[in-house]
Amino acid sequence: MNYIRTGISLFFEYDTPRIVHIQSKKVGVINRFIQFCIIGYVIGYAIIFKKGYQDFDNVQSVVTTKVKGIVMVNTTVHPDIQPIWDVADYIVPPQENNAFFVITNLIVTPNQSIGICPEDSTIHGSNCTVDKDCPAGTSLPVGNGVLTGKCDPDVSRCEIHAWCPVENGTTKAPKPAVLEESKKFTVFIKNNIEFPKYSVKRRNLPDNVSNDYLQSCRYDGGANSRCPIFTLQSIVEGANNDPADKYCPIFVLKDIVSGTGSRYDELFGQGGVIQIRIKWNCNLDLSVDKCLPEYSFRRLDSSTYKISKGYNFRYSRNFKDANGTEFRTLYKAYGIKFVISVSGQARKFAPVPFFTNVGSGLALLSIATIICDIVVLYILKARALYKEKKYLQVVGDDAYKAFPSAGKGRSGKDEENLIRLFVNCMTK
Repeated sequence: MNYIRTGISLFFEYDTPRIVHIQSKKVGVINRFIQFCIIGYVIGYAIIFKKGYQDFDNVQSVVTTKVKGIVMVNTTVHPDIQPIWDVADYIVPPQENNAFFVITNLIVTPNQSIGICPEDSTIHGSNCTVDKDCPAGTSLPVGNGVLTGKCDPDVSRCEIHAWCPVENGTTKAPKPAVLEESKKFTVFIKNNIEFPKYSVKRRNLPDNVSNDYLQSCRYDGGANSRCPIFTLQSIVEGANNDPADKYCPIFVLKDIVSGTGSRYDELFGQGGVIQIRIKWNCNLDLSVDKCLPEYSFRRLDSSTYKISKGYNFRYSRNFKDANGTEFRTLYKAYGIKFVISVSGQARKFAPVPFFTNVGSGLALLSIATIICDIVVLYILKARALYKEKKYLQVVGDDAYKAFPSAGKGRSGKDEENLIRLFVNCMTK
């Protein structure tokens, strides 16, 4: 019954804050120090550094690319490869979403036609001694064709129905790379963005230049720092990674590779993957002309990989001879995959986030009072005196006494009736 009486007693109580003015050097210094820290945090960090006075909108973006350059191949060293390669030859596929691929090296298997020939010796399971080692109608994992059911006794390998002769798996990527001069290729990255909330549209091209300027200019980080042309090699190797150069939207392939801190001659042999990052962080409280992109580059794969290193794929070009027989040239293409990502925010003053941060700061000031109360009531030597001044108990004429003194107050029966009445009221 004591717990019930205590609960009823608490129900009939009311607490109100009491202001106690304490004159103490220690407590005063602690109080002001905490207040200054909170005010500094709200103004310096939440409002100024974190732009708490601004609202924001995320960027909406579309990217298109255009690569240009010509390479002449030494046909004495590579007789099976065409002598001239332009953008229609080394960009495969011609267009991708936010990406492009540049061929830098090749292994060519010319004049393949559909027929029967031995499987490549590097294919696991291609070796045989009798025909039953080559079940007809099946194919080997990563094989080049369908098994005919016969074992070629001359080479002790299974025969397949495929494009023959098959690619020689022991052939290594040529050194130096076939398209070594791809480092001089240029890429034009055109990025159109919008911040829908603020109806602001921008692009990474200077608005006051002509087509002749784009044809002739090259990014140099100085007078032509807004020129939209870079080399791929410089981007990979980081040669033009100065902050003053970050607004130019046209790149030479060598520049892109340089920007990742890698060497272009390390990538064009086996290939790799490069990310081009375009960041739009715009303060629309300033002139919209100051809303400019920043470029950065990094290599996504690693040169330290032991197996499956670089980036390559196969494609073919088919043709027919005068007799109508179909042939093809198979290319194993090594190259650099460039992946473009765009991110950013636009910020502008708005009263709602500003006053929200100010209100939060005012609420945080109560922390100073809480900490000072702890110091005064539980740490200082005069804590007993402060407790006496801090807490005041006032008993009204109609106060409910949970434990009345002997001989005074209500009888036990009255107490039980009151408790029963209270419980009934609470359950209805």
